[in-house]
Formats: sequence, C-alpha cells, structure tokens
Amino acid sequence: MPPKQRSIDEPASAVAVLGSLHYDIMVEASHRPVKGETVTGTRWYPKFGGKGGNQAVAAKLHGADTRLIGATGVDNFADYLHARLAAANISCDFVKRLENEATGMSVAIQDAEGDYGAVIVSGANLVIPIELIDAPEVWSNAGVLLLQNEVPESLNVLAARKARSLELTVCLNAAPARDISPEFLSHVDILIVNAVEAHALGAGEVNSLATALTAARKLAQLFPCAIVTAGGDGVAACSADGLVEISAKPINVVSTHGAGDVFCGVLCAELAANTSIAVAIGIANNAAADHVAAI
Repeated sequence: MPPKQRSIDEPASAVAVLGSLHYDIMVEASHRPVKGETVTGTRWYPKFGGKGGNQAVAAKLHGADTRLIGATGVDNFADYLHARLAAANISCDFVKRLENEATGMSVAIQDAEGDYGAVIVSGANLVIPIELIDAPEVWSNAGVLLLQNEVPESLNVLAARKARSLELTVCLNAAPARDISPEFLSHVDILIVNAVEAHALGAGEVNSLATALTAARKLAQLFPCAIVTAGGDGVAACSADGLVEISAKPINVVSTHGAGDVFCGVLCAELAANTSIAVAIGIANNAAADHVAAI
C-alpha cells in the first residue's frame, strides 16, 4: 500500500509508533572488547533509548504529530524515560507503567571511531498491553504506522492489522534482525534495513551503495518498497515508483549510535506529510548524517 494521497492543502497526518523504550548506559572506550578481554573505558553516561522511543522522538522533532505505544516498569529508569518523552512533547498516555516488570535497558560500548555494539534487556517491552493498540486516540488522523523488532512480532501483527484496516502505510524497521512470518510480511508496505539486517533477510552482502541497491531489488520482491541503508556509503531503495540511490552526506563522524532511528523517524514524518518516497529518503538520509556528526 503506497502512502495515502492527500491534497496539497490537507494537513499532514500523524505518525503512530509501536516500539521499545530502553534506558541506555553508554560506555566510551578506545575499542570494543573481544572475547575474554577487559577494556578500560573513558566515561559512561545514561541516554534515552529503545528503537521505538528514539524513532518517535525523531519524528516529533521533525514536526510530525507523533503517538507512541509502549511500556516501562515502575522504577527509576522508567522515570527517566517518561521525563524525556514529556520533554519532547510526546504524550505518555499510551506508554504503560507495569508493576512487577523491569524497564527495558541496554549497555552500548562506543569505540574511538564512533562505532558501537550493544546488548539489550527487553523487560517491559515484551509485555506491552494489547489493549493500547485499540485506543482510538492513537489512530486519530494517523497516516503512518512505524514498527521495529524490539517487541514481540505478535504485537506488531496486531498493530499492522489495525493500521491496514484504517488504510495507513505500515513501515517496518526490521531491527534487530529476525525471521518475519508470512502474515506479518503481508501487512508491511515499506521495509527499512541496514546492511546486517538485509543480509539476514537473504539479500546478500551490503558493502557499497551498488550492493545496497542490489539488496533493495531482492527485498522488493517481498515488500512493496525496500530501503537499505549502507552507513557511510549512502542509502538505496526499490519500489514500484522506481530506484533510489543516494550517496552519504560527507561528515566527520562523532558517533553512529541512533543514526538508523533518526532515519526511520524522519522518513515516516515526511511520508505522513505526503512527501514522495524518493524525496523523503533523501531528507531522512541527511538528517541521519547530521545526527551522526552532532551527537
């Protein structure tokens, strides 16, 4: 299903996001440890995270009316996350605090080049209440639903079904990589993956803009639109509207952490404003580059 067409005078629609919230503990070190190695870090600090939360904030900061469906525990980590959502003017009405559940968290280690690796502990993200999906206020004037793989697929399927019944565009950022069931696949309009996730889905190695386009072509056999981000090489896409190849914006990398989430959030904000897919990809690509350079 392509993005819904609106007249030029019709206001932009909202972005609904179902996804994870994590209290991130960021650790900086000269390099990431290999098996059995202990590395002395230089500093650590807390950070708002979770793909759902990050993407919702990115969409909101880009100007989209944004609704987030999620869950936390009832603890200090949850207090931090709810405060950050409020500071971004994102309602917590659909972010449930759950007794007897721990707030999701992660530990990310960033090396001197700005690349990172992370471990997540999902906690409350695995038990987001189903009834939140049926809240009418989530879907009021919504045009795009954005999903990721940090919540159970069964919940993503329910949200995608609801979105389809309302004729919304369903975007899936298939991160982290995992198998996608045929039913879920049938509800996804736009797939967004990086090189690791594209390879995991059978699209081959992605190590250049050309191979990203090849991967996008392969994935477009399964999805109406497939977008493959290739880090410092750029982004490629394939859909019924044609092929897209955009080189990366030249920048000095500070940290790659969260770049993919910025890309997804900005892309969906643009789609909700009825921007064409090719133009939206270019805007999102630039936004992700600016994030990497300024984080």
